[in-house]
Amino acid sequence: MATILIVEDEPKMLRLLELNLAEEGYTILAVPDAEAGLKLLQKERVNLVLTDLKLPGMNGLEFLQAAKRTNAALPVVVMTAYGTVETAVEAMKAGASDYVLKPFSLEEIKLVVRKELDVHQLREENRTLREALGQRYEFKNIVARSSRMQEVLATVERVAPTNATVLLGGESGVGKDLIARAIHQHSRRTSGPFVKINCTAIPENLLESELFGYEKGAFTGAVASKPGKFELADKGTIFLDEIGDVPPAIQVKLLRVLQEREFERLGGTRTLKVDVRLVAATNRDLRAALEDGTFREDLYYRLNVVPISLPPLREHKADIPYLVDHFVQRLARESGKPISGVTPAAMKILMDFHWPGNVRELENIIERAVALSTGTIIDVGDIYLDTGPASPVAGAAPEGGRGSTTGAGSLVGPNSAAQPGAFPPEGMTLEQFEDEIIREALGRAGGNKSQAARLLGLSRNALRYRLSKMGVSDEPEG
Repeated sequence: MATILIVEDEPKMLRLLELNLAEEGYTILAVPDAEAGLKLLQKERVNLVLTDLKLPGMNGLEFLQAAKRTNAALPVVVMTAYGTVETAVEAMKAGASDYVLKPFSLEEIKLVVRKELDVHQLREENRTLREALGQRYEFKNIVARSSRMQEVLATVERVAPTNATVLLGGESGVGKDLIARAIHQHSRRTSGPFVKINCTAIPENLLESELFGYEKGAFTGAVASKPGKFELADKGTIFLDEIGDVPPAIQVKLLRVLQEREFERLGGTRTLKVDVRLVAATNRDLRAALEDGTFREDLYYRLNVVPISLPPLREHKADIPYLVDHFVQRLARESGKPISGVTPAAMKILMDFHWPGNVRELENIIERAVALSTGTIIDVGDIYLDTGPASPVAGAAPEGGRGSTTGAGSLVGPNSAAQPGAFPPEGMTLEQFEDEIIREALGRAGGNKSQAARLLGLSRNALRYRLSKMGVSDEPEG
């Protein structure tokens, strides 16, 4: 079993922690000050440190920093009183794995210790991740053959059996929902419920009652009590999508659920206890939100126990042929069409595209191709891509084609922006490339913005928006 070092200057608390954690089977090293703790760290193999922040001599924060210099991977859990939460956040920034607020229950401290030891074991295993990538990781409904996605699945396989909170990051459409379900299905909670809630799909004034439920009479129209998502997810997993858009008032309640696993319904007085595993996802940069003050620091550190970043599709294009084959087979079967695959030319177009909408956009493109195809194999003319600003010659379909213009006026064919020859020159970003195309269209239209919009296949309002982003005034045309 693991060895735990406890640093606590109150003798009764030190003895209480020592006895109760020893009953769990851990080897306990107990000391009353930080100096004695550092000496033990240099002599003994310790798996976790549990320390008070208020200590005689060297304080807990200084001890944490010294312990991290001794072993950067060592998990350290700090104990602090309610009045010093800011200090606890400082400790998290300095490398603490978690914190508990005094007074706490012994069950809470045991839960935190078990979770941190699980996460520590996970991180130790991840040190050998590169060597282990010779093994293929496979999950139902997830297509991932590239090395980037294999790394993601390897982390999922290691974190799923634990109770650690997981924070999924990545652009919209990369598959965070599928990864969250895979974590649940391969966890010890797989027989429990998987409850998903999209935090942006629910109005702010209803989000609290959706998450935590409400009592009869809590507001006008509350004719009966209703359990919230956290109650429904008891003994299972709750997946909070777009967690970065949760309003500050709800963030406070989420923090309490993560810390104490308890809450009250809206309009209620009874405290409810739940046993849930939280998986959260965001397409926002939460660190930037911290700087903006729109996201709480203490909640961020509670969520960011095991971060998993999902790469955009353009960064693992090796998966595109396998994804296309998966979607074609499934969609052809569902639609009853005898479609067996795509031509090499069609696949080249798909491989060359930059996929701003990621895997979700690829699935939609294949679904449209399957629906419109009249043959047994998808060809170039069946692929309709939203390429953004098209080239000025995009008004006509390629000779012999089957009509390649999308509803947005984009073209997939020899003159399409999706072709390699029309890609941004080296050193130029896509945004700069689009700006150049717009300037070219304005030049060809002699400055007439309505004509330029028609050349680009854009609406007049869409062109006006792009011009404002470029800093070009949109003066009324004479």
